[in-house]
Amino acid sequence: MTTIDDLLARSREGVHRPGAEEAHRAHRDGALLVDIRPAAQRAAEGEIPDALIIERNVLEWRLDPTGGHRIPEATGYDLEVILVCSEGYASSLAAASLRELGLHRATDLDGGFVGWAAAGLPTRQGG
Repeated sequence: MTTIDDLLARSREGVHRPGAEEAHRAHRDGALLVDIRPAAQRAAEGEIPDALIIERNVLEWRLDPTGGHRIPEATGYDLEVILVCSEGYASSLAAASLRELGLHRATDLDGGFVGWAAAGLPTRQGG
């Protein structure tokens, strides 16, 4: 039997998870920073300016470069994608799912939005 802790550990195995400062630099250099939190959580915690909002339930459909429901930014499998959730747990599982689709550079923000805000990086009130 697999536990959630096992699944989480597997999803992070061999994957570099950038911290807030590194993710901020990567985003400035062209990486997609994608907030997967639901609207209620973004409203309560805040948002990262210029992050794409793609809620978890449609993430794979929006980022699959060959999918009919993809966003314009989903230009290919070499796309650097950094996912953001609240604390960096759900985003690890979601990044693993994107890597299964072939987005081999998909990862997630270590510490999530909470870590980003604690690092003093730009945030705004959620809406």
